[in-house]
Amino acid sequence: MTTIPPAPLDPAEVELALAPFGESRLLPRDAYVSADVLEWERRHLFADWMCVGRSSDVPPTGTRAESVGGYGVLLVRDQEGVLRAFENVCRHRGHELLPCGGTGTAKRAIVCPYHAWSYKPDGSLIGAPNFRDIDEHYDRSTLGLTPVRVHEWHGWIFIDRTGTAADFSEHIGGLDEIISSYDAESLVTAESHTYDVEANWKVIIENYQECYHCSMIHPELVKISPPTSGENYQERSGDWVGGWMDLRAGMETMSLDGRSGGVKMARLDEHEQSHVLYAAVLPNLLISLHPDYVMSHLLVPLSPGSTRITCSWAFPPEVVATEGFSPAYAVDFWDLTNRQDWAACESVQRGIVAPGYTAGPLAPDETGVYHFTSTIARVYQGSA
Repeated sequence: MTTIPPAPLDPAEVELALAPFGESRLLPRDAYVSADVLEWERRHLFADWMCVGRSSDVPPTGTRAESVGGYGVLLVRDQEGVLRAFENVCRHRGHELLPCGGTGTAKRAIVCPYHAWSYKPDGSLIGAPNFRDIDEHYDRSTLGLTPVRVHEWHGWIFIDRTGTAADFSEHIGGLDEIISSYDAESLVTAESHTYDVEANWKVIIENYQECYHCSMIHPELVKISPPTSGENYQERSGDWVGGWMDLRAGMETMSLDGRSGGVKMARLDEHEQSHVLYAAVLPNLLISLHPDYVMSHLLVPLSPGSTRITCSWAFPPEVVATEGFSPAYAVDFWDLTNRQDWAACESVQRGIVAPGYTAGPLAPDETGVYHFTSTIARVYQGSA
């Protein structure tokens, strides 16, 4: 266990979230609205293993910069395919090496666009223009890019900015076995959407962890999956929570008509072929495993009440390569469902901001929310 300072929250209110299920409350109001709490989360939740995108986002012998909330990380893949990560900061004057969301080449060198300092793909300094005597006055080995611990897992990229987090296998735990049959590392992202949602990142994950709301705001989804179906994983190892939903009889996948525009993945068992599995990998990756595609949501908090979400749909490569294939059957369904969820989450955020709001109880159908909020509450207490 790594000891960290407790979050700037009332300990008694945090303790309420840890009461047994059926007696607990949601997280305290300030957990969703306080800038101090978000800063604490960035230092202690979003500094250990967090997802920054898909492996395919980084081109061969290329670079990509990703935002991790207020600052960026530079991802670099060399000619041998080895992925490295660095702080997105030139060692000269601190200029970003790439704007967040941008891609570049690292075949020969990573070049700062400000004063043209250059670095090898391994981060070591190549040279500084008009600074011929740099080796006389400085130790060149100390002027390389600042490395960041990085790990690729089933096609997603995770970084650990502290360099001290537990081994990634401990972080991901039993989810590795659950996701393995989907061969996610081989899937091809066919489409991505970015949404800026005016809600705290935890409100969005709480919404993701339950279908108690589905009969009220998701008529299209209810036609495909009964809102009271499925179960949550009770016994879990690793820093994730999740469960599964049933597909109604005759329904092939999550789409507006329940039909698939692709094919079932080759290695799925009978349960996986008739259910949608979902998991929230803490702190910021939501994975939805369908019989024929994998959808993921990547969350980056922008402020206590604002979150940027990148939603991506990935399919088997042979399906994407098929003439006439369109991901629209999956994208249209989830873009509609996403927007319904975002509207609900934004309304929740506006309600929580009210000075008179106090944390409410959880319904019997919200065990997934309890798994999430109680996990976060334990971290808030100062151990992770």
